[in-house]
Amino acid sequence: MRESVWNQINSVDHQYQSSLVAGLDLGYNMLRNQHGVPLFIQNLYASGDTTIKISTKDRYTFFFKNFKSHHALYMLLRKGLWAFPKELKAYLQTRKQTKKRIEKKILPRELQPIKGTPTVSLVIPTMRRQEYTQFLLEDHKKQTYLIKEAIIVDATPEEDRDDKYYRNEDFPFDVVVKWQTSKGSCRARNEAIDLCTGDYIIFADDDVRIQDDFVENHLRLLQTYNAKACNGLDIMADHVKQDLSDLEHKLAKIENRRWYVGVSSMFSNANSCVHRDLVKKLIGNDINFDGGYGEDSDFGLRILQAGYVLLHNPYSPNLHLKPPQGGYRWWGNEAKKKGKKRKSQPWELDNPVKNIRPVPSPTITYGVLKHYTSSQIKEWRVKHFFLYLFKRNLGSLPLRLVKLPLKQLQFSKSLTYGKALIKLGTRYR
Repeated sequence: MRESVWNQINSVDHQYQSSLVAGLDLGYNMLRNQHGVPLFIQNLYASGDTTIKISTKDRYTFFFKNFKSHHALYMLLRKGLWAFPKELKAYLQTRKQTKKRIEKKILPRELQPIKGTPTVSLVIPTMRRQEYTQFLLEDHKKQTYLIKEAIIVDATPEEDRDDKYYRNEDFPFDVVVKWQTSKGSCRARNEAIDLCTGDYIIFADDDVRIQDDFVENHLRLLQTYNAKACNGLDIMADHVKQDLSDLEHKLAKIENRRWYVGVSSMFSNANSCVHRDLVKKLIGNDINFDGGYGEDSDFGLRILQAGYVLLHNPYSPNLHLKPPQGGYRWWGNEAKKKGKKRKSQPWELDNPVKNIRPVPSPTITYGVLKHYTSSQIKEWRVKHFFLYLFKRNLGSLPLRLVKLPLKQLQFSKSLTYGKALIKLGTRYR
C-alpha cells in the first residue's frame, strides 16, 4: 500500500478474531467506502496455503459492519434448521457488539494539466429528442477543450425529423449524423463507435447538460491516474426545465460528499469517458440488452474483466433532465404493455410475450446468467423472493403470499427469455 494512503487510513479493525478477516475488511472498505484503487498484481507473493477459515462470529461482524441489517438476517435464515441455534447466537451477539466504523476517506490527487493534444469523439444515441440533443451540442461549443467530433445515431422516424438541428455549420467540431433503422441503444452506440476517430470516446445520453470544463476534466483525471475509463458524476434534475445554474446549486449541496476518486461501483452510458483502444478491445455494447436494462453494468464488468480500472470522476458532472417522452426507454415502456397494442421487444426473439409479463426484465436476468456461477444464480433467485416477501411492511405479507404463484411464473418466464439470449451468445451486430 502507498504510504500516503496508509497514513490516511492508519489502522485495521481490531474487532475481528482473525487477522485474515481484518485484512478482508480493510480491502473491502478500501474498495467500497474509502475510495482507494486496489490493483491485482500476479505473483506478488509466493503461493502457499490459501485455505481461510472464518468463524461464525467474524462472518456476522463483517456483515453488520458493511451491509444493511437485512443481509445478515437473510444469511441467518439461509444457514438452515440444524445450524440455526449456533447461527442465532452469533447473530444476536454481534448485532449488539459490533461497533460502527468511523469512515476515513482517501483524498483525490490534484489533477494535472492535459499532456499533448488527445482527440475526443462524443457518442450520442437518441430517439425523438432532437431538441435535447441540440442542447448538449450547444454545451459542447463552450468547452474549454473542444471535442473533435459528435457522432449522433438518431432513431427518430423520418416524418418527425427537423432539419434545423445538427447542422455542421453551427458547430466548431464535426457533427456526424446516422439515421438509425435498427432497434435499440446498444446497436446505436456500436454503430457510432464504428465512426469514431478520436483517442477517447465520451458516451452521453441525449438528455444531459454539462459545464464548460466537462471534457477537459475527463481527460485530466484519466491522465493523472493513468487510467483508461471513468464515470462522471450523474446528477438528476427535478424537472426538464432546469439548467446549469440548477446544477451548480445541486453540486453545492453535496460538496462534502462529492470529492473522491476511486473505483466506480457502476458504469454509466449517460456520462463516461473511455480510451478508444479499450472500447475497440471490448468491441462495444452487447445488443442482447436492447429493449431492456443492464447494458451499462455489463460494459463496466467487461472493463474490469479485461484488467482495467473504472474510476469515479467527480470533476465532470452532468445534469440529467429525464424527459417523460422520447428516448430509447420507449422500448422499456412497451415491455409493460400486454395485448395487440404492445410492440415486440428485441429480447423476445421469436417468442412474443402473451399473458404472463416476465419479471425481472429478461435483459437483467440475461446479465446475471452471463456473468455469474450456477451457485450465485441459485442464490440470486432465492434472495429475489426473500426480498419480495419480507423486505417491505409485514402487514401486507398475506397479500404478497397470495401473489407469490404469479411472481414465480413471471420469474420463470424471465429465465426462459434470459436463457434464450445466452444460447445466442454475446452479439455486437
